[in-house]
Amino acid sequence: MHETNDLSALFPQQSPSPLPATALALLGHERILSVSGADASRFLQGQLTCDIAALQAGDSTLGARCNPKGRMQSSFRLLKLDEQHYLLAMAAELLEPQQADLAKYAVFFKVQLADVSDQWLRLGLWGEQLDASLVAAGIDREKLDAAQGLALPVGASMLEVWLPASRAGSAVQAMLQEAQPAALNDWQLQQIHAGIGQVCSQTRDSFIPQMLNLQQLGGVSFRKGCYTGQEIVARMQYLGKLKRRMYRLSWAGDKLPEPATPILDSNSGQAVGEVVMAARGEQGVELLAVLQNEAAQSTTLSLSNITEPSLSVATLPYEEQMAAEAAKQ
Repeated sequence: MHETNDLSALFPQQSPSPLPATALALLGHERILSVSGADASRFLQGQLTCDIAALQAGDSTLGARCNPKGRMQSSFRLLKLDEQHYLLAMAAELLEPQQADLAKYAVFFKVQLADVSDQWLRLGLWGEQLDASLVAAGIDREKLDAAQGLALPVGASMLEVWLPASRAGSAVQAMLQEAQPAALNDWQLQQIHAGIGQVCSQTRDSFIPQMLNLQQLGGVSFRKGCYTGQEIVARMQYLGKLKRRMYRLSWAGDKLPEPATPILDSNSGQAVGEVVMAARGEQGVELLAVLQNEAAQSTTLSLSNITEPSLSVATLPYEEQMAAEAAKQ
């Protein structure tokens, strides 16, 4: 979309330090898959980890699509426009293979799958003046008005803003009167603080949903019934013991690690985890990584073969809740 390319010039590659009180970032690293048609709800209910039936028009949720072994092929934010139309925003490089895989099942339903990324502009908005930024752009966060734009809650003082391409330019300019433009890295840093991981091409088919703590974020339903991979996911929840899950880590190094970068115990040299995503923070690099639970207690974690500096474990906002639920099992 030409307008998106033009708007990208408004956003920096690197943001100033400290970050502004209210910031807006362009989410150009993801694309949007549309699922529409008379059977859209029924089709998705049998394919995704999240509960489609529980959503009202205008609601959004995190979710995943798994292979039959319960491994995540993609993770996404799903938006329900109405009973016959859903949008799934996922890592750009995953859209084509995910669409192709879903198409194998879609032939048995009255649904259409399409890449509609060029019809929308998505932004990450966070900070103190969220409402002022939305008002400036004519967006009511309590109202479903796709023609004007939609504000989807992500975390504490975090929103995704979905704008129709036809009014993206004017809306972004208006929002930037109240928020300062920021780099994609800074939005991803907010995601890391919120404990929201993401599947990308390097980690496709690597994790079951619980390894990314997706059940803590409302992205997995254990009551909705069957979906692809459901047996494995449910078995882990009720009968198994999760030996690996996602943790937040900090690192005082300079290089930004790629997803799937191994994490080692530098004492033994053994791999004990892998990076999910990473971003630069004010004090170094912050990342989300899937680790063996025992390894999360170690003080000798390192990125690949970089033994110094070591990684340190930081807290997630839902850490206490996870610990309480684990104690009940």
